[in-house]
Amino acid sequence: MPRDAPEPGRTADSGAADSDAVVVRLGEGRFAVALDEVAEVGRVPAVTRVPGLPAWVAGVVNWRGRVLPALDLRALLGAERAPLTGAARLVVLAVDDVSVGLVVDRVDGMTVLGDDVAPFPVALLPALLPDTGSGLVRGQVPRPDGPVAVLDVEAVLRLREALPRPRRTA
Repeated sequence: MPRDAPEPGRTADSGAADSDAVVVRLGEGRFAVALDEVAEVGRVPAVTRVPGLPAWVAGVVNWRGRVLPALDLRALLGAERAPLTGAARLVVLAVDDVSVGLVVDRVDGMTVLGDDVAPFPVALLPALLPDTGSGLVRGQVPRPDGPVAVLDVEAVLRLREALPRPRRTA
């Protein structure tokens, strides 16, 4: 189907507020990332661990000739951290001039985000996500096969503010 064509059952006008999203797996959880915040998706290259950084920073990768930080948000989002398989992917997120790689267990496909992005029920949020991860999700999208959490990419990029500052030497 051409990219400009409306989704079956929708007119071009009814989808005006909708945006496409990539659905990724982090452990057993499904998360949507708005397509306009995804620069590209590819196989996970060799990751070089950087000592002294939190566990959610997988390390750095050489991505098309530049050094790119690679994040593994599974621990922050309450997902089991299992070894990566051949289905693992690096989703390169880009907003303004900031780029980061997100290591995911696999890409499940696409979905449409629209007006149906609903907040998580407040009573369930602490049970679903650890405190550190609750700010990384802006809601959920109901789907026939179960809800998909919507990642807040700007919040993911703000994680860099939690990183230790380098020591200055005199």
